[in-house]
Amino acid sequence: MKKIVFFLTMVSTIVGCSNCSQETKVNDTPLYNNPVINRSLPDPTIVKAEDGSFYLYATEDVRNVPIYRSEDLIHWKFRGTAFTDETRPDFEPKAGIWAPDINLIDGKYVMYYSMSVWGGEWTCGIGVATSNHPEGPFTDQGKLFRSNEIDVQNSIDPFYIDDNGNKYLFWGSFRGIYAIELSADGLSLKEGAELIQIAGTAYEGTYIHKRDGYYYMFASTGTCCEGVNSTYTTVVGRSEELLGPYVDREGLPMMDNHHEILIKKNERFVGTGHNSEIVTDDEGADWVFYHAVDMKNPAGRVLMLDKIEWVNGWPEVKGNTPGINNLNIPIFK
Repeated sequence: MKKIVFFLTMVSTIVGCSNCSQETKVNDTPLYNNPVINRSLPDPTIVKAEDGSFYLYATEDVRNVPIYRSEDLIHWKFRGTAFTDETRPDFEPKAGIWAPDINLIDGKYVMYYSMSVWGGEWTCGIGVATSNHPEGPFTDQGKLFRSNEIDVQNSIDPFYIDDNGNKYLFWGSFRGIYAIELSADGLSLKEGAELIQIAGTAYEGTYIHKRDGYYYMFASTGTCCEGVNSTYTTVVGRSEELLGPYVDREGLPMMDNHHEILIKKNERFVGTGHNSEIVTDDEGADWVFYHAVDMKNPAGRVLMLDKIEWVNGWPEVKGNTPGINNLNIPIFK
């Protein structure tokens, strides 16, 4: 679930990158520190645009869904919001826009999003918006479904994937992770598509990454939104098929809430969860964004970046906890 804390103002956001991580050098090696952006940007999602730049979006602690732009994943500039008060989706009255998922589909920027109020587990739902440009404006195409229409309680946290030309939406929050096939343009459910449960009740914030013949399902467990008491943890399982079964290293199923831990708390950061898509740099290294609560400044959930290593067919983050200081940067030539 994605509790919204409107403690930021648009004035503070427009200053751009004043609270971003600053690149340093040690022995002429470029380095960075976490957090990458020291503002609340929960549930990040990222896309590489057709111009080669990266665009990042997040749950609307900045109202109407913030958009940031970067060339290198480290230095970010605020570019505006996906919606305005006049154009924002409204199928759930007084709801927040949570956990957007951005994609480039057939030349259009397609954003799946959740709308919910805290505790509105049967009236929340998922919609879709489109734009010709990653900075918007985004045009709402309406809801895909509500929880009470598709019979999945707490229908939030959408994730889109194209698998061999077939488009799927995954979603769910602590009531099971589900998937369903989409239409050819990705803007509606495929006629006659069947709902499929993919994983158990321990998870939300799903993201699936395909690598070397496996599908890796990343998800979050625990509590996202209790400040320094947040227990969010990023976990992962894998499958040989998109629709599962997903299992841990021992072959135990995520349907029964078994998984491997990818990122957990340390002395500086807690509530480490809801990761973005994986981005591969020009030297083949993989990087992932996620959010965390900074014990030094616990208001909101700041943007984090860590490198993923692949060890014996499984993703790992060094120490299974957030990197803090003097971290090697992504390389883009």
